[in-house]
Amino acid sequence: MSNFVLRRIFLAIPVLLGIIAITFALGRMIPGDPCRAILGEKASQAVCDAFIERLGLNKSIPEQFTIYLSNVVSGDLGVSLRFGRSVTDLLVERIPVTVELAVSALIFAVILGIPLGIISAYRYNSTIDVATMLGANIGVSMPVFWLGLMLAFLFGVILKDTPFALPPSGRLTAGANYPAFYEVWGLATTDTASGFMIFVSRLNVLNAVLTLNGTLFLDTLRHLVLPAMAVGTIPLSIIARMTRSSVLEVLNQDYVRTARSKGLSEYAVVMRHAVSNALLPVVTIIGLSFGGLMSGAVLTETIFGYAGIGKTLFEGITARDYSLVQGVTLVTAAAFVIINLIVDIIYGYLDPRIRLS
Repeated sequence: MSNFVLRRIFLAIPVLLGIIAITFALGRMIPGDPCRAILGEKASQAVCDAFIERLGLNKSIPEQFTIYLSNVVSGDLGVSLRFGRSVTDLLVERIPVTVELAVSALIFAVILGIPLGIISAYRYNSTIDVATMLGANIGVSMPVFWLGLMLAFLFGVILKDTPFALPPSGRLTAGANYPAFYEVWGLATTDTASGFMIFVSRLNVLNAVLTLNGTLFLDTLRHLVLPAMAVGTIPLSIIARMTRSSVLEVLNQDYVRTARSKGLSEYAVVMRHAVSNALLPVVTIIGLSFGGLMSGAVLTETIFGYAGIGKTLFEGITARDYSLVQGVTLVTAAAFVIINLIVDIIYGYLDPRIRLS
């Protein structure tokens, strides 16, 4: 198994290098002037010349790429032109927002999608099956921005001042100030905290658990419900449909009929023999869905006031912020590679034939 994992890691290295090169090239091919995108259309040519020289944009493309690659290897992703801050610091602050939203949305999709798919397959062509697949088709067809706005309107306006009301925007209640775990534990102050501490403390659910802060935990969950539902509805529908088709295919196999003929209960036949052997394509869909969620949901983050990496990437593109776009893209690509590696490892455990090949 260790050789299998090492091979997958080794194959991921050229993928990351290729993504760095392609992203770098595409960023330079975008038409427009990065100086005037940042400083405004009224910036003089002399100011723009100094601006471009200061950032090294007057050098040849190979020189710029060599400098950028060496900086990435050393952990320096450059300075954001739009925000005037280190890209690494920006990502440390904003990736936790997207991670928390992506994990919440995936949990929502998996917890509902897999059981609905199993029930639909077992009750094939029944009313439950038709209703579930109809709901899945509707869910996968609804635009995320429309669903997000409708959820915010329903739970934030119509159900306002009722027990079912939910916050329509923000990660926490306005004006709330919860301490970070490193402050509670006496490890550091806000000025001396490391990047890792800041990253963990920005994961509000984890920070609430580490500080045993029930108020922060409940406040975070209430603000997560609507955006997680909005961005997780499409993955939920896809997972439900894939689970249904995979379980249906397995239920028609000879070994399932053999298990029934041996007198096993329906639960044992379906869960131990059918579902366990139908998980491979479902695991693929879950992995791809999580990778897509980690790339940032621009519309969802905008609607619900989440400053995640999706919104950050959009701001970087509109401002021709090369360093920020490349940094976000690199982190997103790395997340995809890591998620695919995890999926491959899970494959190896689910089906030993894969790792032996």
